[in-house]
Amino acid sequence: MSHVVAIVGAGTMGSGIAISCLAAGLPVRLIDTTTTALDGARAKIAAHFQRQVDKARMSVEDAARYQAGLTLSDQISAASAATILIEAVFEDLAVKRKLMRAVEPLLADDCVIATNTSCLRVADIATALKRPERLLGLHYFSPAEINLVVELVRSEATAARAQVVAADLLAVTGKEVLNCRDSNGFAINRFFCPYCNEAVRCVEDGLATTGQLDAVARDVFGLALGPFAVMNLTHPRIMLHAERSLAHFGPFYRPAAQLEAVGEAGELWEIETEPVPLSAAAAAIVTDRLKGAVLLAASEAVAEQVVDADDLDRGAQLALRFGIPPGALRRNLGKAEAERLIAFLRQRHDISAVSYTHLR
Repeated sequence: MSHVVAIVGAGTMGSGIAISCLAAGLPVRLIDTTTTALDGARAKIAAHFQRQVDKARMSVEDAARYQAGLTLSDQISAASAATILIEAVFEDLAVKRKLMRAVEPLLADDCVIATNTSCLRVADIATALKRPERLLGLHYFSPAEINLVVELVRSEATAARAQVVAADLLAVTGKEVLNCRDSNGFAINRFFCPYCNEAVRCVEDGLATTGQLDAVARDVFGLALGPFAVMNLTHPRIMLHAERSLAHFGPFYRPAAQLEAVGEAGELWEIETEPVPLSAAAAAIVTDRLKGAVLLAASEAVAEQVVDADDLDRGAQLALRFGIPPGALRRNLGKAEAERLIAFLRQRHDISAVSYTHLR
């Protein structure tokens, strides 16, 4: 299958997706309305391929050949030759719908359209299209040029052909496909955002500092980075936006007050570099809260058939480097202990009893 890829949005995600496609030898049209964004993308792409040459992963000739496939443009009409268009603009429903209305008339009838949204429903974006069956979600994880996982999200309207074309593109570019049903947060963010949100609540409750909590999380889940460090990498404002998109699932998913404050202010978390170790008792309480949050959110996603339990574990390991992903955590603990861990959250947020056997 032959692909010509158009990407609208030349920011961090758009340029990373462009690198992934260029490195597979595909022609890419990278489009943005600002020359600043295009200049930044050009520099990022050139630096990436230069690093590959410097590390002897690629010849100078191959690096030049791959980059020759890149076309930069500030005109949306540059997308007209695409066989697949990937939207990577700001995570705002109105902005994405406006783009869909503008670009659809320019595209060939058989061009597939993908949105890189991380938390909005594909079906909600598709309302802007005359042919919603051509739209699906391709949620790349940062950094898109390196991270293997892409969530392939189909809405009820998504046509089978669109899924086939998108899956082939991901195969050609060496990505791991995580198939998901259309639902806010899809698979990974559905459990990862509540996990981060519960970490904030633990700090609000005076159980730990940000540095102390990160240390506990790294140890409990076999992680390189704790939730506050990850939020600082992606920015708390982004986490707040994602958590807000989940709030309709119930009180447990509503953003913590400090996440609201830090995210709205556009600030980063202050994380001490050498936190004083927590007492064993305090660490045990934090551990229970974090495990309970992961189990609750992940089990609900699987119960709602958003994602297969085994696929969720695979995605958590590959995309987020969870050494102990949700399903493995559930198996290690057993049903009785899993129920105990979520009891506090169920009572605090008035959640009715839920079965956690979905995480096999």
